[in-house]
Amino acid sequence: MEKNKKIAENKKARFNYEIVESLECGIVLEGTEVKSVKAGCISFLDSFAEIINNEVWLKGFHINEYSFSSVFNHNPDRPKKLLLHKEEIKKFRRKVEEKGYTLVPLDFYLKEGRLKINLGLCRGKKLFDKRASIKEKDVNRELARDFKKDLTR
Repeated sequence: MEKNKKIAENKKARFNYEIVESLECGIVLEGTEVKSVKAGCISFLDSFAEIINNEVWLKGFHINEYSFSSVFNHNPDRPKKLLLHKEEIKKFRRKVEEKGYTLVPLDFYLKEGRLKINLGLCRGKKLFDKRASIKEKDVNRELARDFKKDLTR
């Protein structure tokens, strides 16, 4: 039985945003899109989710055309529909309408052969928050080096 196979992670979103809440959701894809995603041919640096008519749409998510297909290929930049329950959409809609919240894809992975997205409800970090994150990462790296050095003695 296949476990979760991570395809991509949005590290930039984790640095630029404070993640308040995250939720796993499915995505509606066309035939050749699935093969391209499984091959890892995706780009999502500026992607975000938007709630339109009680449906969640992922925009700015680029899936390259599948190189081994015929002329019946997909549009790489089309908006993709995300699959969520009505209650979850209502909850996210209330939060997004508040000032400063946005929906950002955090992870893309395969779960039992289906593409899943970890969608995060995020709030933008201020510059000093980003500096604090960098400092914390540097301190942890130094501690890990010192610990490793002590183990080798």
